[in-house]
Amino acid sequence: MLVFWQQRLVFLATPKTGSTAIGAALESLASVSIQRPPELKHTNAQRYRRFLAPYLEKSAGHQFEVAALMREPIDWLGSWYRFRQREDLSDPRKSTRDMSFNSFVEAYLEAERPAFADVGAQSKFLTKQGELIVDHLFRYEDIQDFVIFLEDRLDCEVLLPRVNVSPDADVTLDPALADRLRAEQAADFELYNSIPRYVPAHA
Repeated sequence: MLVFWQQRLVFLATPKTGSTAIGAALESLASVSIQRPPELKHTNAQRYRRFLAPYLEKSAGHQFEVAALMREPIDWLGSWYRFRQREDLSDPRKSTRDMSFNSFVEAYLEAERPAFADVGAQSKFLTKQGELIVDHLFRYEDIQDFVIFLEDRLDCEVLLPRVNVSPDADVTLDPALADRLRAEQAADFELYNSIPRYVPAHA
């Protein structure tokens, strides 16, 4: 999470959407930067609105706008799967080594997810009771839109480094399982598909 005091802007770090690279690029420009532990770095929109927004707004005397990224849901799960293939993973219960992506997604769709598939949902990170509660939402796949937005707001060039890259792995998903995922996690797909392209004010 990053707070840009003068610009009245907060960036919420949706997991697996390039937040490590964004933090590395912008930490020096932020008035507040929370990069660890993960529970604080990845403060979701509901917790921000309930606990942090009132404090910031009372301290500043102004409201803060909130920006975040969202990744295409199947690709997002693929990123989690690849991330948990890493040999240096500290908790073996969360490892996806020696497991196919299909098996990972099937576990994700279980009523009680095993530890390796218990990764939450982007819609729950970004919404409250189905309503989006961030002001500016960008697709991770269109991250250049987000960069342009940041450059407009921060009035500087933004260059994102390539960091925290997960190992390559086969993330081909069986079509029938993909259809099941779209049906059972419809909130994520609907939210992602609703994100408009960013149009700069000076365009």
